[in-house]
Order: sequence, then C-alpha cells, then structure tokens
Amino acid sequence: MLNQPNEMAEALNPATIKSQLAERRERLRTVLQEERRTPQLIALLKEVDSALERVEGGTYGICETCEDSIEDRYLHVEPLVRICLEHLSAEQKRSVERDLQLASQIQAKFLPMDDRHLEGWEIAYRYHPVGPVSGDYCDFIKPEHTGGDAFFFIGDVSGKGVAASLLMSQLHAMFRTLVSTELSLKTLVERANRLFCNSTRYTDFATLVCGRITINGEIEICNAGHNSPLFVERGEIRSIESTGLPLGLFFNAEYATRKLQLSRGDRLFLYTDGLTESHN
Repeated sequence: MLNQPNEMAEALNPATIKSQLAERRERLRTVLQEERRTPQLIALLKEVDSALERVEGGTYGICETCEDSIEDRYLHVEPLVRICLEHLSAEQKRSVERDLQLASQIQAKFLPMDDRHLEGWEIAYRYHPVGPVSGDYCDFIKPEHTGGDAFFFIGDVSGKGVAASLLMSQLHAMFRTLVSTELSLKTLVERANRLFCNSTRYTDFATLVCGRITINGEIEICNAGHNSPLFVERGEIRSIESTGLPLGLFFNAEYATRKLQLSRGDRLFLYTDGLTESHN
C-alpha cells in the first residue's frame, strides 16, 4: 500500500494548493465570461481569490478565529474554508452533519444488493466504515451477457471522508458501465485506469482487486496494488500478490491477470487496510 498520509501532505502543500485554486479560478472566470454572472458565482470567485491571497501570505490553513491550524481532512474536502471545525457555528455543524448523513445514505446504495447468488458459490461481504462515509469500494455484478459469470470488486481510494467517497462512487460508476462492454478482465482494468487518470487529480489513486468467477469454480483475478487476497485451498493458505500498480498513477499502465481453480470448500478472502490497520 502507498502511504496515504504522504499523499494528503502532498495535496496540501502550498504549490499544489495554489495550482488547484488557480485552476478553479480560471474555470469560474470562463463561466462568468459566458454571461452567467450569478451572485453566487461572483461570490465564489471572490472566495477563491481570497484563498489565493492567503496562500501567498502564508496564512492559508490557519483558523481566523483561534489562529490554530485547520484540520487537514477538512481543508482537503473544502479548500476555501477559513475556520476550523471547532469554531463552526451550531447551524454550520448541523449542516455538515446533514451532508454527511446524506452522503452515507447515498454511499450505502452503491453496495451490492441482496442478489449475490451464483450457482455453486456462497458470496458474502461486511462493510463497516469508521466514519459516516468511506473510500472503500465493494461491488458484485452479474451482467446478462456473460452467461452466468459474475464480477467482484474490492478497493480503496486515496484520502478519507467525503472526498474519498466521491472517488469511490466514480469507480462504482466506471466499472458498472465497463462490465457491460464485454471486455476481457485485463482490458477492463486498463480501460478503468485510463478513465480514472483522465478524471481525477494527479494525487488521486485507487488500489483494487477485481475478478471474474464462473459457475465451474474458476476465478480470473487482477490485483492492482491492493492488499493481497488470501486463497484457502484444502486448508492451506496462500496470498495472491499484486499484478499491477494502483489505478490512477500512470495512464498507460498495463495489468496482468492470473487464474485460480477453486474446488468445493475452497475460499477466497479479500479485505482492505481497514482490517490490517485496526487494533484493540
């Protein structure tokens, strides 16, 4: 796994912040030049200009109320914020809580539904985020064109909270669309990687394990930089190492797959770092 705290630090360094804010400013100016000069857009442009001034003056990320550092996670989600979470008004806190509850409800809709039945297989998952929302990705898809085969996906996007959940929803939409195109598993992952690179920031990435399972017990699997799945065969446990880089790092990355044959009683266990990094 790559070091996510380092990725967060990179995303919040002054040069990166300035670049991202400047890009947002140009997009806003383009919209305003097209005669869509609403009060909300004009006010938003002023907020971006103010944030750029704080970056130049060295005060970006400092709470205007207590002069302490604003939480990195909060800045990552809302780069224009001026005060830390502790000093939000009661109404602002309620608004944040409502947004998080709504985000949690939306994200729950992305999880596999009860229709996880495939002849010869028992399929189960447990999804338990630490906070209201999560960057972990989990899905199970049975396209009509595959003649009974199915796809499974488990992954983890960079970052935490709402920002990570948005990237997770993007992966969900991409793979739900791509599996309908009848691509090979290798091409499926490579196409998803290119789409992810084109639609995210250069600091964003996602680790992923995906596979195709058949009713005769065969699995074709690709591990894109994710925690190694465990294959339990006749009581013996072996791990399935990564066959490629995480999605979003390099546009032209290539991915390899491998095949496993499971017999009655064999199991494949997949997980995210939420399991390996937990402790009592």
